[in-house]
Amino acid sequence: MVYARDMWPRGLLAVAASVRPTELPEVVVWPQQTAQVQQVVHLCRRHRVPLVPFGAGSGVCGGAVARGGVVMDLKRMRRVLAIDPERSTVTFEPGILGTHLEGALARHGLTLGHFPSSIMCSTAGGWLATRSAGQCSTRYGKIEDMVQEVELVAGTGEVLVLRGDEPGLPDLLQLAVGSEGTLGIITRATCAVRRAPQARCMRGWSFPWVQAACEGIRRVLQHGLRPAVVRIYDELDTLMSGQRRRALARAPAEGASEQVALEPGLERWLEVLRPDMQRARRGLQRWLVSRALARPQLLNRMAGQLVPRLAPGCMLIVGFEGEAAVAEAEERAAAQDLLAAGGHDLGPGPGEHWLAHRYDISFQMPKAYAAGAFVDTLEVAADWERLLPLYEAVREAVSAHALVMAHFSHAYPDGCSIYFTFAARRQGGLPGTGPEALEADERRYDALWQTALQAVVRAGGTISHHHGIGRLKAPFMHAEHGRGMALYRALKAVLDPDGILNPGKMGLDGPAEAL
Repeated sequence: MVYARDMWPRGLLAVAASVRPTELPEVVVWPQQTAQVQQVVHLCRRHRVPLVPFGAGSGVCGGAVARGGVVMDLKRMRRVLAIDPERSTVTFEPGILGTHLEGALARHGLTLGHFPSSIMCSTAGGWLATRSAGQCSTRYGKIEDMVQEVELVAGTGEVLVLRGDEPGLPDLLQLAVGSEGTLGIITRATCAVRRAPQARCMRGWSFPWVQAACEGIRRVLQHGLRPAVVRIYDELDTLMSGQRRRALARAPAEGASEQVALEPGLERWLEVLRPDMQRARRGLQRWLVSRALARPQLLNRMAGQLVPRLAPGCMLIVGFEGEAAVAEAEERAAAQDLLAAGGHDLGPGPGEHWLAHRYDISFQMPKAYAAGAFVDTLEVAADWERLLPLYEAVREAVSAHALVMAHFSHAYPDGCSIYFTFAARRQGGLPGTGPEALEADERRYDALWQTALQAVVRAGGTISHHHGIGRLKAPFMHAEHGRGMALYRALKAVLDPDGILNPGKMGLDGPAEAL
């Protein structure tokens, strides 16, 4: 039962409705070494049985969901095999939790620099399988920028060692990273590490609108500066998170006296819709969710009219780290670009608050479901030219289905990721509502995602920046990658000729395209 799902919200709808899964894995295995992984692969190939690798089950796209067959839980392969400070590398097994890997490196004064919000409940193997991004990706890169070598057990049972720097050979390493177990099972990896930063400078900035904040960050990055943290909260997300009110309370900004105070009732109403749900209370949550989220299109329209009055502007969190003198100099240089784009410096308070609470969101989702709502996230990306049109297109597409807000993070010289949060009322509202309400919720959920991903493709964005593909986004792989999927299928035919590895994921089961 436990291995019948991961954290894909479509599966969580069934949990909230108290409906048991109808498709369970038949066997769960826990290998402890590469040779045992090989044995299981050979056995599954002989009997044509599907094999699904499983890390910590924290994925949100159904990438570890099995329909029958064998689930291979890799958490017993959790050792740090080598830390080499001179070569600045770490070698580890895939089942190690991110927080344990980072803790081992910290004892040597090192860091991987990879800090996803799920670091306490996700594995390093899962990061590699999905091309994960951490909160400091603007400085350190994503996991595919850190990896140097992986050991992979292919669907043939053969053990492959893939490196990205072998002359005259295609870069199979980068094809394996992000393949979500469809080409092979990662059993070992080596990644580059850095010295732990000496100093960290965190700061908050206020901008009149999200376009100005994006322009400020684009200038910073294209001038060669590399902040560790960049997070731009759109106007609604800024209001919901309470960031601006905290900042103004600590360091009143110019014109702060003109801010419109929130009525107590409206303040409580907005609290229940915040993504982290921290301050809502169970009874109030249920009543407000049933009323407020039942009409998302109206709610989004009201938010669009109220937000400029209630909390004009948006919040930017930006942070630099490294050698103290360098981090401080970069922060001063970035301030010039941010001021030129219309930003107002709110001091270190908002940045330090974000840093203290940056992992909270991964533990808050159950409260939304208990309140009768469902929440989900969509992380897309585009170059700077297409970024704001992509933002508007997705918001417009989703507004009929759910309340939608967004923040911009994982920014680079050539573009940025947008992280949308959706919230909608479940059909039955309260937990334990049964199969009929669940079917209605699933139809609504599927319609929301269909509409959202269609908007992403039309706007020229990528359907995933760091959560992976899984079952959720598989139908849209061909729409984004076109004939490139034929190359992927050709590689799949070589490495997994019997198609046993993680079927139904990555769009490999869709219509074949000739080269």
